[in-house]
Amino acid sequence: MPVGSGKFMRFGAAAIAVASLLGAPAVEAACFESGVGCTDDHKMPDSVLRILSCDVLWTVRNTIFDENGYCFRTAKARAVFSNAGCLYSSVAHMPLNAFEVANIATIGEIEREKGC
Repeated sequence: MPVGSGKFMRFGAAAIAVASLLGAPAVEAACFESGVGCTDDHKMPDSVLRILSCDVLWTVRNTIFDENGYCFRTAKARAVFSNAGCLYSSVAHMPLNAFEVANIATIGEIEREKGC
């Protein structure tokens, strides 16, 4: 579940144009409320992430994977995120930017600290 009362998608015209030229699905970054922000354009603040529940941390982390075409293996992730159009069975092969890599690492660290 996204942070706060809602989640919105940000559409980048250039990203959509490039994706359509490459024959790939257009992927938009999810943006979360409560100071978390968008998944791909900044380092999410540790102080904000630390106050989130395990469920919300899981959702934010897996949203980044979903946006980048990850093919989920667990029943829970497949129930929440569709594998339709997924491209990567390995996280190592996903085209993550530096912000996404940092956010995934930070969220994973906080999940481990909380015992999620």
